[in-house]
Amino acid sequence: MSPNAASKAGVAEGQVVRLSKAGVSIEIPVLIQPGQSDDCVAVALGYGRTKAGRVASGVGANAYPFVEFVDGTFRYEAEDVSIEPTSTFVELAKTQVHQSAEGRPLIMEYSLAEFVSGHLHEESEKQVDLWKPHDFPEHKWGMVVDLNACVGCNACVLSCQAENNIPVVGKDEVRRRREMHWMRIDRYYDEKPDGVTTRFQPMTCAQCDNASCETVCPVLATVHSSEGLNMQVYNRCVGTRYCANNCPFKVRRFNWFLYPHEDAVANLALNPDVTVRTRGVMEKCTFCVQRIEEGKIHARNEGRPIKDGEIKTACQQSCPANAITFGDLKDPESSVSKLRHTKRNYVLLEELNLRQGLTYLGKVRNDGETVGGEPKNGSSL
Repeated sequence: MSPNAASKAGVAEGQVVRLSKAGVSIEIPVLIQPGQSDDCVAVALGYGRTKAGRVASGVGANAYPFVEFVDGTFRYEAEDVSIEPTSTFVELAKTQVHQSAEGRPLIMEYSLAEFVSGHLHEESEKQVDLWKPHDFPEHKWGMVVDLNACVGCNACVLSCQAENNIPVVGKDEVRRRREMHWMRIDRYYDEKPDGVTTRFQPMTCAQCDNASCETVCPVLATVHSSEGLNMQVYNRCVGTRYCANNCPFKVRRFNWFLYPHEDAVANLALNPDVTVRTRGVMEKCTFCVQRIEEGKIHARNEGRPIKDGEIKTACQQSCPANAITFGDLKDPESSVSKLRHTKRNYVLLEELNLRQGLTYLGKVRNDGETVGGEPKNGSSL
């Protein structure tokens, strides 16, 4: 429900309501969604099944009785449905509960006129390093995410989970903020008089050169590689979680439980190239280091250098909008190097001087402004 519709109905998020029409009724909790139409309530189909196995049987409520078959087709909208609040409340499992960036420049956005003029963001102040810069003799892996292209579909999150053997922890652990995804999609709403604008920002380990996690690990479990990756040595980790506390991006995950893998059939879904982590260790994105090593081995066996675009991370491979670019920053002709030098490229929380391997391309707002007397509606940026 939209915030206005929930307020009008006198219900709060997590409150269970009863939807009824023509003798059919279901009870489901309310999720308040900015941007939802005030005169429309959306209900997900596919739940409330009775023969879906021990994991899915009896989960949720079956809304299919509200679907009508008219003139040879199914109608997935129903009118004159009554909404009756109940006294029951449930705690929803959500990975992000804050809706606003609070005015912080996390997602850079520019008007079309600003983009064309080139005045996008100020040059950062000259920063001084406390440590000697790292040497990268062969490769320096980097990633650029185009926020103009990202649609927040979460395909990258799911592909990362499958590629890296990340466990499904369940809603009880998500409620405790113990989700294990190495990658997430941050979502921010901006309410304006003409509606709600939603902005998405894929967030993963930024592979910082001046990594704040590396400086606080007492057992040297998080170290920097000669190729610009922040490596996690599982055998050294003793689970202090100092690194997670010191990470400004909050992308490090602590494994609270030993998730069993005794099912020989289920184990066939695991990626044999990625270690299955045990309880008590910290884990995070590695820019799919197993794919990087595979690409290096193929190139070495063929006696040639690595080609640009030859190595693709799981998130990059699955992105339907081609919003993610990965490659070698040591190669000035690589796609990722060229994007790093475009005027839309910016560094998240640059004032921290972390020198990330992950940067972003800011959004350009195509709001119908004219440039040189020509309207630019529909232009591709």
